[in-house]
Amino acid sequence: MLEENTSLSQSLQRSLVELGVAYDATVDAFARAIEMREGEALGHTRQVTEITVNMARAIGVSLPEQPHIRRGALLHDIGKMGIPESILRKKGEFTPGEWAIVRTHPQLAYDLLFPIVFLHPAIDIPFCHHERWDGRGYPHGLKGEKIPLSARIFAVVDVWDALTSDRPQRKAWSETQALNYLTEQAGRHFDPAVVEMFMKDQIRKKVTRPLI
Repeated sequence: MLEENTSLSQSLQRSLVELGVAYDATVDAFARAIEMREGEALGHTRQVTEITVNMARAIGVSLPEQPHIRRGALLHDIGKMGIPESILRKKGEFTPGEWAIVRTHPQLAYDLLFPIVFLHPAIDIPFCHHERWDGRGYPHGLKGEKIPLSARIFAVVDVWDALTSDRPQRKAWSETQALNYLTEQAGRHFDPAVVEMFMKDQIRKKVTRPLI
């Protein structure tokens, strides 16, 4: 009986591992689909995801929470699947009406992901990464530490990556320009403690190392 119970336990553990692998493969596929639809270079989402997870680790986020942060970062723009492609790929500034449509993507992400129980712990980044430390973000105007930590971490990484990458609306900034912007926006757009951690040379070198 003991051997049977041990065998059943091992079989259950294998099944759970296989299920987790299957879920993560699906999440990765969604991330690639989002990149392809937005016309971004493949690998962009993986890069910001790895940087975010490394930042979370450096800040002290527990090991069990890190896979949820990874999934949330991979799916951060899944709500843009509901935004017209003509807007997403537009060259030049958005009109006020277009901005209003783009700003719906965090809520669209929440609506898409919430029915998937497995992804509940990963929703914070897709739903809250456009909130601002000063409360002037969207979709709900959360302020300060009311914004989930994972979303505060991702916001810094995402903006840094966006500024240092070519976009349809503008050319890439230099790393110095981007880092200066993060410093200027600490306490306004970003959590000052997260920016401070990102600005440390040893941390920044660690999180921006080339991906294999």
